[in-house]
Amino acid sequence: MRRKNQVTLPREVAEALHIREGDEVEFHISEDGQVILRGMTTVPADQAWFWDRDWQQGEREASEQIAAGQTEEFDDAESMFAALDDEEH
Repeated sequence: MRRKNQVTLPREVAEALHIREGDEVEFHISEDGQVILRGMTTVPADQAWFWDRDWQQGEREASEQIAAGQTEEFDDAESMFAALDDEEH
């Protein structure tokens, strides 16, 4: 503990929290006195849409489909949009 109640996190703790210099942390103290530390990464306002829960779910689903080889290639944009239109109907 340093003056002004400052502490330095061990590297492995910072890595586990996925935080780096400039990020914030959040402390929660439970009724039984346990302290929970969470990493809080700041997201620029113009990128907040990407971190929306629904968008992230879509990203996970897309990654799973790509990993499973469930992809399709097109020769041009016109054929891609035609396939999307067919999929809607």
